[in-house]
Amino acid sequence: MKNEFLRVARLLNERLHVTPLLYGSLGLQQRLNEDLHADDIDVLIPESFLGERWGELVCAMEALGYRLYDLHEHAFEREKVSCAFAAIESLKPFADVDLDGIPTAEENGARYFLLDLPDYLKVYSASANDGYRKDVKNKDDRRKIALIKAKLGIE
Repeated sequence: MKNEFLRVARLLNERLHVTPLLYGSLGLQQRLNEDLHADDIDVLIPESFLGERWGELVCAMEALGYRLYDLHEHAFEREKVSCAFAAIESLKPFADVDLDGIPTAEENGARYFLLDLPDYLKVYSASANDGYRKDVKNKDDRRKIALIKAKLGIE
């Protein structure tokens, strides 16, 4: 899954001049250095690519062999791998994450942002109180919060 994200990130870097943020379980998995069995790729990018520049993102993803399967979620699929996009600008109002402080990573020719553990704690704490996630993903979010707190030495 990680290698597929790097493929997508390289394309976004080169074709759209975007540095994506690796989000969700796959990003947290990298920060924890622990397998969380991430089953999809969650990516945050500038909001303009989900609006007026949407066509550019669709063309880029199609160039990698992905097809759009959920317009509302901005989700693409390729060989049973799902890659969904959301706006990076939503991090501040959702979880009070400072966008200017997000570290950049470079790996295999791909440049991307990766939240640090305190920011992941903010995100999963906010998610645990979110309507859909609270009802559907609460147990998983609580487990991730516990893993983050353990790694940070917080009770």
